[in-house]
Amino acid sequence: MFILQQVSYLHPNKDLLFDHIDLSIPAHAKAALIGNNGAGKSTLLKLLAGILTPASGTIHTTGQPYYIPQHFGQYNDLSIAEALHIDHKIKALHSILEGDVSEANMNQLNDDWSIEERSAAALLHWGLQDFPLSQPISTLSGGQKTKAFLAGIAIHEPDIILLDEPSNHLDSHGRALLYELIENTAVTLIVVSHDRQLLQLPDQVYELSKKGITLYGGNYDFYLAQKQVANNAMAQDLKSREKALRKAKETERETMERQQKLDARGKKQQEKSGLPTISMNTFRNNAEKSTARTKGMHEEKVSQLTEALQELRKELPDIDKMKLGFENANLYKGKLLIHAQNINFSYQHSPLWSQPLSFQINSGERLAIKGLNGSGKTTLIKMMLGYINPTTGVLTSQAGKTVYIDQDYSLINNQLSVYDQAQLFNHSALQEHEIKIRLTRFLFTKEYWDKPCSTLSGGEKMRLLLCALTIDPEAPDMIILDEPTNNLDIQNVAILTAAINAYEGTLIVISHDQYFLEEVRAVQSIELK
Repeated sequence: MFILQQVSYLHPNKDLLFDHIDLSIPAHAKAALIGNNGAGKSTLLKLLAGILTPASGTIHTTGQPYYIPQHFGQYNDLSIAEALHIDHKIKALHSILEGDVSEANMNQLNDDWSIEERSAAALLHWGLQDFPLSQPISTLSGGQKTKAFLAGIAIHEPDIILLDEPSNHLDSHGRALLYELIENTAVTLIVVSHDRQLLQLPDQVYELSKKGITLYGGNYDFYLAQKQVANNAMAQDLKSREKALRKAKETERETMERQQKLDARGKKQQEKSGLPTISMNTFRNNAEKSTARTKGMHEEKVSQLTEALQELRKELPDIDKMKLGFENANLYKGKLLIHAQNINFSYQHSPLWSQPLSFQINSGERLAIKGLNGSGKTTLIKMMLGYINPTTGVLTSQAGKTVYIDQDYSLINNQLSVYDQAQLFNHSALQEHEIKIRLTRFLFTKEYWDKPCSTLSGGEKMRLLLCALTIDPEAPDMIILDEPTNNLDIQNVAILTAAINAYEGTLIVISHDQYFLEEVRAVQSIELK
């Protein structure tokens, strides 16, 4: 179990990430930790794992957590055995079997005589049977690295498992094994993920935000339902406050007009009565004070309502602040865009696919390219884009403007500022203020405009690219997305989904995220084997 009491954390530059966090996760619970990018989810996991130390507060835990990070670059100089912290046991076992039964070797092994067999079985379960424990981590793909660390769960048999975006880079088979692990484990498990299918498995959802941690006692669907109730209430409150502000402004205007008429009428009566100048000045001063007092009262009320409304608008989900949408694609629906007949591609004279591919893609269609890691999905995309030609067969393309959005958002020039990047897509001579209005709609406020794109997160680059595409007056005939949800938080996946669903052109998606494929209606598929 975990108990966090008044935990605060400061970045090395002394910026406060979160303050006085309280959290209690009971033993054997399966909990999902969600929140927007930058909220501190990965940092919180590292605190729970004991890798980081809080600036203040206390963390109580029972048992030693087994932690799987999101990124593995720090392990590239290690072997699989070293990365999984079993190299000393393996070495001691081999020394003992060779006759060195020293006390040091026996203590190191600690009666774990099955360590080697257990490790081999675990690697086999995750499809890594061809990789010896001495294999350098640097030679593994992203998905294979994740699988190696997931294999470590069966090897170490921990009481607590901490997972940071474990489904990133996993193919459909790897994800199925991961979901099975989460469903069947009886130990305490905490997972940070944006994978909506995975998030249905834990029975508790904790949301980390600037307000702290909020517990939702159910899976992700339950969380969404509760958030929808809260968002509906917020929208109703917003509507009510906007109405109150309009009414207050109207009352202020009517009151001031009425006061001005009374003052003018009173002045005429005083002039007719022939009062002395000193009396006239007194009456005028009194009238001005009364008017100012009335005006001040109404201005204060309007100011309070305006401030409350602004604060409430800040609470709106970010997606509700954006204006999403593309201009309609120029190609009419049903036109043949891509035709492939018996195509294949060879690496070192070995064909990539067991059977040549034949298919056609028509304008307006939405389809997914599916296959295990290494099955040639990106190779097929490169052929569609004309970057490479098939080794055998013929592929023809009638597609006009095509936008390819890869995992690294290579369309974004990291050397440019956010504003200059947006300007690259300004082919209709929009004015500077119009570009900045578009950027603001996509949450790039004034402090972002001069920032270099190299400082943006993956989610921010995705939003900037979507913004740029809406600035371009010509919508693409075809959009190709290559693993678009990798490294995006739930909020940015929702933004991407909304933008893609507003697009009426042709869509091709490579993704292992079945939930995302269903949301963007990519129900047809090309299967690679």
